[in-house]
Formats: sequence, C-alpha cells, structure tokens
Amino acid sequence: MLGSGDALLRVIEKAFPATDIHVRGNEISAVGDATEVAVVQRLFDEMMLVLRTGQPMTEDAVERSIAMLRKEDGETADETPSEVLTQNILSSRGRTIRPKTLNQKRYVDAIDKHTIVFGIGPAGTGKTYLAMAKAVQALQSKQVTRIILTRPAVEAGERLGFLPGTLYEKIDPYLRPLYDALHDMLDPDSIPKLMASGTIEVAPLAYMRGRAQPVFTNVLTPDGWRPIGDLQVGDLVIGSNGEPTPVLGVYPQGEKDIYRLSAQDGSWTLCCGEHLWTVRTAADKRRNKPWRVLETREMIGNLRAAHAPRYELPLLTAPVALPERVVPMDPYALGLLLGDGCLTGSTTPSFSSGDPELAEALEAALPGVSVQWKKGPDYVLNRVASPGYRVTTENPVTRVLRQFDLLGTRSHSKFVPDDYLLNSADVRLAVLQGLLDSDGGPVTQRDRTCRIQYSTTSIILRDDVIALVQSLGGVAYTRRREADGRPQGNALGKHRYDAHVVDIRLPEGLEPFRLARKRDTYHAAGGGGRPMRFIDSIEPAGREETVCIQVAAEDSLYVTQDYLLTHNTLNDAFIILDEAQNTNPEQMKMFLTRLGFDSKIVITGDITQVDLPGGTKSGLRQVRDILDGVPDVHFSTLTSQDVVRHKLVGRIVDAYEKYDSRNDSGRDHRDHDGGRRERRNGK
Repeated sequence: MLGSGDALLRVIEKAFPATDIHVRGNEISAVGDATEVAVVQRLFDEMMLVLRTGQPMTEDAVERSIAMLRKEDGETADETPSEVLTQNILSSRGRTIRPKTLNQKRYVDAIDKHTIVFGIGPAGTGKTYLAMAKAVQALQSKQVTRIILTRPAVEAGERLGFLPGTLYEKIDPYLRPLYDALHDMLDPDSIPKLMASGTIEVAPLAYMRGRAQPVFTNVLTPDGWRPIGDLQVGDLVIGSNGEPTPVLGVYPQGEKDIYRLSAQDGSWTLCCGEHLWTVRTAADKRRNKPWRVLETREMIGNLRAAHAPRYELPLLTAPVALPERVVPMDPYALGLLLGDGCLTGSTTPSFSSGDPELAEALEAALPGVSVQWKKGPDYVLNRVASPGYRVTTENPVTRVLRQFDLLGTRSHSKFVPDDYLLNSADVRLAVLQGLLDSDGGPVTQRDRTCRIQYSTTSIILRDDVIALVQSLGGVAYTRRREADGRPQGNALGKHRYDAHVVDIRLPEGLEPFRLARKRDTYHAAGGGGRPMRFIDSIEPAGREETVCIQVAAEDSLYVTQDYLLTHNTLNDAFIILDEAQNTNPEQMKMFLTRLGFDSKIVITGDITQVDLPGGTKSGLRQVRDILDGVPDVHFSTLTSQDVVRHKLVGRIVDAYEKYDSRNDSGRDHRDHDGGRRERRNGK
C-alpha cells in the first residue's frame, strides 16, 4: 500500500500538506481538517479495494485517485477510484487496458451505452486508444463482424497521388497510430489475416467514403427505373422487401475506377472497388451464419471454391410492390396472346393452342369477345354483336393492341407493354402465367426439383420475361438456340429466327401456371426449388463519374440494375473516425450517415488542433451544435487532467489554453475599439 520505499505515501503527503499522516506497523493515522482527513480515509479504502483485486497501485494511479476524490468544490464524484482503476477493457499478451481517469471511464461507459460517441479532448487523453480497445473487445465478443478505422489525410490535402510508392506506402504515415494501437491489442501475426479478410479495414477517409456507382446506373423506384445520379434526398427507391424506402443521403464521389460485377444468371451492374455487397458462402449457409458484407475489391480473385461459385447474392424477399395501374386488357389474357396469339393486324386477331382450356380462359378474360374455334388448334377472336353493332366497329382486342403498339408485331418482335411490366405484383404474375401457359412449361428432372422453361424468338420479349421473373423475386437463366440446324418439329419450312430459351425459378408460394396439366406436373415434381444467384465475375470497366446513396431500409439494401441488391452503409461494424477535427461539415455528414444496423461509431478529435485550409469549417466543431440532444448520440469531453502521457504534456496543454484565452480576450477588445474608431471616422 505504501509503495516501494514509501513512494506512494510521499505522494499522499504531498497532496495533503496540512494533514499529518503517520504509519505505525499496520495502523495509519491522519490528523488535520475534518474534510481533508475524510478524503484521506476514503483514499486508503479505495487503494485497499484496488490492491485486493491483485492490481498494483502506482504513483500515477494514486494521484488520479486523489483527483477523483477531491473536486474543487469539495464534493465527491459518483464513480469511485476503485471502479475506475479496476475496469478492464481488454487483456493482450499479459497487458491489461483500462481507463485511468474518471472522464476516461465515463467515455468508455458511453461507448457501451450509445450508438454514436464523440470523444473530444487534447492529445494524450487516450481517446483513440480506448476506442480501439472497445472495438477489439466488440470484435472478439462477436458483437460486430468488422472494425473500420479511418482518418482524414488533410496534411496532403487528401490528394495522395503525388506521393511516391504504393497506395499503402502513401497512406501509411497518416494511419500509423492506428496500426500501432492494433499491434498493442492483437497478435501481430493475426493482423494481416484480419485485414486481408476485410475483418479490419484501415483507410483514410477519402478512400472509405467512395462506396459508389456510376451516375447513369439504374435504380428501381416506384415509378420505374431512374439513374442513381438523378436521385435526391427524400426520393423513394425499392428495398429488398419489395417496398419503397426513402433516400436519406446522396453523395457525389467524383471520378473513380469502375468494375462490372456479373452474376451467373447474366445480370450485372457497375460499381467502384469499395462498393458494398451482402453475400454468403456455402459454409456460411451450412453453419447457419449471417450474411456478410464485403467490398467489391475484396472478392476479386476469390470468386470460386472448388470450381463452384463462392458468393451467393440475396434476392428480393417479396415481389416488388409497384403502384397498380389501370390496364385495358386482362393481364393473363395479354400473356396468352403474346405467347400464342396472331397479332399481325392483317386479319382478325386469332389464337392457336392445343389446350381448349386456354381458349376458354381467354374468352372468360376478354369481355365482349368471342373465342370461336376455326379448325385444328386455331381460334378466332371476334367481337360479340350487341345492340347498335356495326361491321366497322373496331374489335376490342385490336383496339388494345393498337393502343400499345402491339398490332402488327410478329413472333420475333412481341413485347410486354410498360403498363404491365411496371404494375402491381398481381398484374405482373398474371402476365407471366399467360406467357408460361402458352409458350412455357415445367421441365422435370430425376431426383431434382422442377424447373420452368420458356421459349421465344423475340429478344425484347425474352428480356421482359426475365424482368417479370426478377421483379417477383425469382431468377432466370437464358441461352440461345440458333435457327440453322434446329429440328423443325411440326413447323413448316425452315426456322427464320434464333430461339431464346429462358430457364426460370420462382420463389415458393408463387404459382407459375394456371393450365391444369402444367400446374399438376410442376407440383408433382416438388415445385421449382429455391432460386439462387451467385457472383460470376468482377472485371475492370474503366473510370466514371460516381455517386453513392444511403437508404432508410432496415438492411440498407436497394434494388439496382437487373434487380441486383446492393447497399452502401456499414452493418455489424465498429467504426472509428480519428482526428475528426480535420473533417469538413460535408465529410462529417457523409461519415455519420454510413451508420448501418447493429453498428457503432466513435469519433475522436481535438478541436484546438485543426489542420484544415483557411476558411474551411471543422465538421467536429459544427456537429455538436447539430446533434446535441439527439437520442443515442453522446459527447464525451476530456481535459488536460486526463492526459495519460508524460505529466509535462498536461502542463503544456494548460499553458496553451491560457495563452489562447488571453489572446482571444485581447482580440475581442481590439475588435471593439476598432469598431468605435471606424464609426467615429464615418466608415
């Protein structure tokens, strides 16, 4: 308790000069002012509590304990020194990391209790080091799946290209303190592996922010597809549950290197190397692990596992919920006509099918139209005579076909009108059912689930069918059968156009067929199985102007081109922004809005050491006025009394604060006098 050579006792005697402290054997007596003696008594009690935990007491710990017990106003703090000095955060290689001051303990406790914590104070107060320790603790206890450490590299104006060496050699001087802290807390041999796997990411803020797509990349909205560069805050986009979700932030990213990410089903989109993807591997699925979030660049060169695709992409959990549009023809009837209808316009619209059930369904779906059998599989769609009927009255089917520019189309030029493609899920499914009942069917495979196959000679109709399937949460693989050499079957003459075969898998619960014989075959084979989509390739695609968005969806996902699901925010991550005083307000807003679900953000900085160019506001100085009082956001302030480096550092900090305070008051006085002189001179 007294320390080697009574060193600790001398520290106590120096702190309480008016109190006589005597040690006789195992007894300690203190004589003096009652208030001071009470503090001395509490000090020895707290020292005993710390020593009983097996932790040593040092001169520094005694001085800090005295500071905690004795405030300027004579009141005692809520937290006791023993609580502060015995709060272990992390142990590594025989070394324990714990707070050393009262404010440090409150800072650490705030990180536990709040999602976003600002640690503001002078250098040497342990802001970053304690945040790093909490991040490693959260990773080891599996509260998060990754750690992201970042700093603004303002000393080089965030333009690192002119510096010699590789990217990591360029950014190393700015990130070295973060690397050093990591090596104190983790096995040095494990750090490269954790960084290679993306579990730990260390990057300057300029690189961390660029999770973006080219400005012309399509994003699905309730009104259809829109370029991501046209979106604004408040606009609605479609999330992974098929429902609209608002855009919370839009952040231009400038020109960046772009990659083309393609899936096995032929879908693809463009994004930058830092863009985020939710994926899982076969091992993740087998072990019932959650989906992981990886950057595009992390997956390059690692897309195969034993020749099988490694990364599975998520699909829509429900059909896209687009607003219902009023349409002039039943969607199932339109699907049948696009499949087996003759829409040339040179004759009365007709329908050809060997299933009388379809002809009956078509007639039931077309009011005012009679489907009359002609011969063989052929039927004619005549207008039903009614009072006032004239021969010149247009056939209702012809009128609708003309309205949608379908009149005159042939098998190789048919398409699904946008009013049906961008309609409610029920309408889209009905169109698809009509197409599959006419030109599609179930394909059974021994000991396997049944797949759905559709065939058409129209490239546009092929793409429309794929879009219908994807919008309902399914997948569609396509292949081409060339006309030359293709077996003729019952067709007359040679095939003139290549056939496009689409293999389809729909989610469970969606019925692909209404035709009884096809529906029964499909269900007898066990249905279509689970649709899956895997990443097939990631290839460079030049440089483009880019932008990124943040959405309010719970999983942060939104629907981009070809109904691929992607996102930009960081879920299940512990994110630390160091030296935050060197961010501008736009950077601070960008960083804060990267927050994903089950994540935590700690922002540290010293507002007295801003290195930003003249005239640029510090985002850290401004953010307190903006977020003060916002629930789950906490501001922790540390002072020179919390400096845990050499004692001289704290004295230097105090000296600078006094100097700045004197200069600020003198400047205010001069400004006041200058204003009076100007008014006297009529200025």
